[in-house]
Amino acid sequence: MPSSSADLSYLSDPAPARGALRAARSWLHTDAPSLSLNGPWRFRLSATASVAEDFAAEVFDDAGWDAIPVPSHWVLQGDGAYGRPIYTNVQYPFPIDPPHVPDENPTGDYRRRFELPERWSRAERVLLRFDGVEVFFRLWVNGVEIGGASGSRLTHEFDVTEAVRPGGNVVAVRVHQWSAASYLEDQDQWWLPGVFRDVTLLARPAGGVEDVWLRAGFDGGRGRIEPEVTAGPAAFPVTLRVPELGVERVWTSPEDVTPFDVGPVEPWSAEQPRLYEVTVATAAETVTLRAGFRTVEIRGDRFLVNGRRVVFHGVNRHETHPERGRVFDEEHAREDLARMKRFNVNAIRTSHYPPHPRLLDLADELGFWVVLECDLETHGFDAVGWAGNPSDDPRWREAYLDRVTRTVERDKNHPSVVIWSLGNEAGTGANLAAMSAWVHARDTGRPVHYEGDHAGEYTDVYSRMYSSVLETEQIGTDGSRAPLLHCTPAQGARQRTRPFLLCEYAHAMGNGPGALDQYEALVDRHPRLHGGFVWEWRDHGIATTAPDGSPYFGYGGDFGEVVHDGNFVMDGMLLSDDVPTPSLYEFKAVVQPVRFTFGGDADGDNGGVLIANLRHSADTSDLRFLWRVEHDGTPVASGELALPAVAAGGAARAPLPPVPVARDAETWLTVEAVLAAGTAWAQEGHVVATAQLDRSGPRPAPAVRPRTGWRSDGGTLTLGSAEFDGGTLSALAGQPFAGPRLELFRAPTDNDEGVSGAVEESDASVAGVSNAALWRRDGLDRLTTRRLRVERAADALRTLDRVSAANSARWVTVESVWSLEGEELELRVEITPSSGWPTVWPRIGVSFELPDGARPVDGARWFGLGPLESYPDSLRAARTGRFSAGIGELSVPYARPQETGHRSQVRELALTSAGTEVVRIAALPDTRGRRPGFTLSRHTPQQIARAAHPFELPASTAAHLIVDAAQHGLGSRACGPDVWPEFALRPEARTLRLRMSAG
Repeated sequence: MPSSSADLSYLSDPAPARGALRAARSWLHTDAPSLSLNGPWRFRLSATASVAEDFAAEVFDDAGWDAIPVPSHWVLQGDGAYGRPIYTNVQYPFPIDPPHVPDENPTGDYRRRFELPERWSRAERVLLRFDGVEVFFRLWVNGVEIGGASGSRLTHEFDVTEAVRPGGNVVAVRVHQWSAASYLEDQDQWWLPGVFRDVTLLARPAGGVEDVWLRAGFDGGRGRIEPEVTAGPAAFPVTLRVPELGVERVWTSPEDVTPFDVGPVEPWSAEQPRLYEVTVATAAETVTLRAGFRTVEIRGDRFLVNGRRVVFHGVNRHETHPERGRVFDEEHAREDLARMKRFNVNAIRTSHYPPHPRLLDLADELGFWVVLECDLETHGFDAVGWAGNPSDDPRWREAYLDRVTRTVERDKNHPSVVIWSLGNEAGTGANLAAMSAWVHARDTGRPVHYEGDHAGEYTDVYSRMYSSVLETEQIGTDGSRAPLLHCTPAQGARQRTRPFLLCEYAHAMGNGPGALDQYEALVDRHPRLHGGFVWEWRDHGIATTAPDGSPYFGYGGDFGEVVHDGNFVMDGMLLSDDVPTPSLYEFKAVVQPVRFTFGGDADGDNGGVLIANLRHSADTSDLRFLWRVEHDGTPVASGELALPAVAAGGAARAPLPPVPVARDAETWLTVEAVLAAGTAWAQEGHVVATAQLDRSGPRPAPAVRPRTGWRSDGGTLTLGSAEFDGGTLSALAGQPFAGPRLELFRAPTDNDEGVSGAVEESDASVAGVSNAALWRRDGLDRLTTRRLRVERAADALRTLDRVSAANSARWVTVESVWSLEGEELELRVEITPSSGWPTVWPRIGVSFELPDGARPVDGARWFGLGPLESYPDSLRAARTGRFSAGIGELSVPYARPQETGHRSQVRELALTSAGTEVVRIAALPDTRGRRPGFTLSRHTPQQIARAAHPFELPASTAAHLIVDAAQHGLGSRACGPDVWPEFALRPEARTLRLRMSAG
């Protein structure tokens, strides 16, 4: 570009825009003509911003350029030819030198030719709309520079009326990966430059509707509309119609546009998302909106919609896809939101920017409470003690106000949006306060949120992230004198008068989190607590391939980034390929909107079941309540409970049928609430809530039969169908089977590797040191065994081992006794640690190796908790029953391999090969009634721990079975509290009793 290209000062200018950029307005559905410019564009990438060619000229030879789709991110196109994605959580991938950015600034030039329809010559104005460009872009039409803008996830409209002409036109766009705006967009996500949302040409008719805002309130069963119509005097008369309500209002001048009542209406809520189609029309244009009547208010320390307290069972949602990045696909987004509904998610925080505008249409339609967040985060300044943070720098004030203005104006008509959020992790300062003041002045009907306003100086709700269970309880307790983080006593007192929201909690990274049910219990007990938003909905993996061609989902560091934050981007309850993790099932069970309580009166369990409706506004008329009885997991009876509709917030007792209790089997009663009819998000019969009741009679475990006549023995021997070598099992009924071997290690989960926080009043953790580091320090991953004794009785075998690690003076004594008990072979293992073990253990169990042979083990059938993995602080989704799975299905393919696949409270286990039982194992409870769990995998914990990606796991030649007497909990320490003391596994003596037989 001749004159302008040499001057790159605009890249260091905090001002958000330049040129013919239009003021922010609603993203409207209109019958005015439009032309999508999505599709193939000519594209060229330069390594720096100082490209001299006048590429924007109308006459320019771009035949040698590549073609690239719009919308897209250039780093996800061309198999790496256009650079690579960069993942950071907090770090800036460029020097912290605000407002400057490096000269090495990848710059993408785009060109496209389009035909302006002849009928558009009658348009009063022509606008060119960009819904999302990362990070700063400049625009030319037919060689005329129109302007430029920043704010990647915001909508920008330019007036191109004077530049376009009938027939052929050329649009050119220059996109810089870095600019001053980059300092405001340090969200925890991939940096993905490009034109990644829609580009649309709009014909604006003379006498059209420029903007509409319909505030649709609800009070006492009646609706009220407070309209705001932006249109020139020539546009009038303007007619508003709500056909379903028989409403028609004709306004002959702007002064006529005043609030009015519409009579009885059905309110909108996340559970009953009732929408009414509204049209606002002039002679030249008709705008269509969908109004949802609802009133948002804060009354004391309660957040209310339509007068009722809201509990957010929410998720933080980034826009991400393993192939498209943040490019929006409506079909995929609709299914994504439908999946949320199926898993009892009722709220979305749009972390940390406004989503594609169509997503909010879907949220209105399907029903979600939405905390809509501004496109703002400056987290990287934390590395320099927040010095130079734009949030308190007057030079950035205009940019901050522009971002919040474009956020609110674009999405103000959506009933799903119930809270505005100023952004995330941007410190605090005058610019954030100015944003809040603008929002309060513009929209009195929604409160303002920002977690970083710890003192509550300019926001309406008290918000925190990752507060522990104990601290959250203190926040919710009336009259508590416990200090609040970052608050003076006076500020803390003020915050306790407000609704409390966990904008982030329960970091769902890898296998975890734990303690979801503990947070939910607090919300039940303390009305000030309004729930929160799990971090986060889905993993952000990018589809790529290993050197050997194996496909996998890449994370930070997999694309050659200079700085990155590793797999911290893989922290969702949904894997990158849309597969729900066990944590999502746990979330569904914990927050289920119907609660079952058995018994509760003089007749005990025969008192029926109390069914509580925890919903905000919907009764239970859309549900059926089913029951079934199983004996040792086999169904024996079923039916439906008779129950009238229970109002929201109410409860009713339903009688239970007579439950046939088995003498020689466990008896389990299961009740479920299922959808009575299909919905937009689930089929008829979809399970919404469930509960189980153990009606089993007493069944004492067989007593341990004492043995005498022990004598020293060794070498090879047999015991029934079992073969032993040196006291160690080597085969069972001809099947290779080696063990048991003490196993105290698990492949560390992301939470095990975390150091973010420790549990109060617990010695489970060491501040600043991960549990995984302590386990490796203590050698739990490299235990060695010294056999002390092998003894033989008439029908029994006993071994005594001392297990320890190199450079450690601590040990564990393991006594194993094999005995014949009728047709079965019983193994009893006594595990006793020495004194002095300083930290928690990951597990207490024994492992067996089953080498591949004629019948390789490839699956399992079990009676116990299932169907998915479970851990001590993550058991609510598990139910007692009979389940089966292939060995690959027993593990979750987390992006970074880690502990997975543990099934708790197993009673019976059959290892299978091609559907045929190879070995049967019965697990007996210990003297305290505790049952073991099992893990079956193709790899050992040590092999899993050494792999950073699934493709790095070695080729497997055996199945590995671990039977655990106990497992450590999961917690949320990757970015939150550690395992709660009740679920922390401290070194202790444990007993395992297993009975084995050939299949």
